[in-house]
Amino acid sequence: MAAVKPGKAQGFALIDLIFVCGIIGLLCGIALPKLAMARQSAGSASAIGSLRAINSAQLTYALTCGNGFYAPGLPTLGVAPPGSQEAFLTPSLTGAASVMKSGYTVTMIATPFPGSPPTCNGVGAGGAGQGFKSGADPLEPSNTRFFGSNSNGAIYTAASTLYATMPEVGLPTVGQPLR
Repeated sequence: MAAVKPGKAQGFALIDLIFVCGIIGLLCGIALPKLAMARQSAGSASAIGSLRAINSAQLTYALTCGNGFYAPGLPTLGVAPPGSQEAFLTPSLTGAASVMKSGYTVTMIATPFPGSPPTCNGVGAGGAGQGFKSGADPLEPSNTRFFGSNSNGAIYTAASTLYATMPEVGLPTVGQPLR
């Protein structure tokens, strides 16, 4: 058995641990804001993708099932037409009139048009719309990226909600189109 020499330190000193903890704290202080920004960017990308999916589903619905008219809400796009196994939109977006997805509330509506015919998936006469609007508003107050779209198919962004002022057809009064 080897004898331990007196005066030779074994392990770490308390100052070494404090120094390492300080470095880790500094690195965390730098990394956490970047992580939060990356999370918001991912949520924004998901919101844009959701609005694109809604635009595509509404166009398909109007051409195949709605006789030229749009679905009145998200749940309608979750109903498959007769003879098909696939709905117009995935269940993650059609569970309710407004759904929460990736840090955003996604909403879509079409004002019923009294002259619209019944559709192939259960919307009665006068229930479909001539246009529609959709929006994605962030759930976090610190996130200031709001998105909106309508039957024109373009997606717009602004620093405040677009859904409230978005027309169902035509250009919105606020916001910039995404390129």
